[in-house]
Amino acid sequence: MWLMTNFGFFSVIQNKNDDFLTVRSRIKRDLEVLEERYIPNLGHIIHGGGTDYQYRAKVSHGDMAEAIKKIVMDIDYPNFKNSVAEKQGRKRAKVCGELWEVLTTLQE
Repeated sequence: MWLMTNFGFFSVIQNKNDDFLTVRSRIKRDLEVLEERYIPNLGHIIHGGGTDYQYRAKVSHGDMAEAIKKIVMDIDYPNFKNSVAEKQGRKRAKVCGELWEVLTTLQE
């Protein structure tokens, strides 16, 4: 699952033979904010790990579900890209806008 928020972008997966989810990110600060605000018992943030995501940490399914619930409850903006610009800067918002544009190709 990809999870794009106004404080970070995450890829959440479950590896084979693992009871935990792995939350991956391209930017360490995204995982740090996730831990600070929503998952205080997020596993140790690991740098590297052999894939294109530079950072990762483990979390239980239940803790991730609770975090997502809290993230949704904290939505207070009428425009996602503007909120990203406010929280993370225009450069990050521009990337989100480019992704938004690419995803419009899915519409019929």
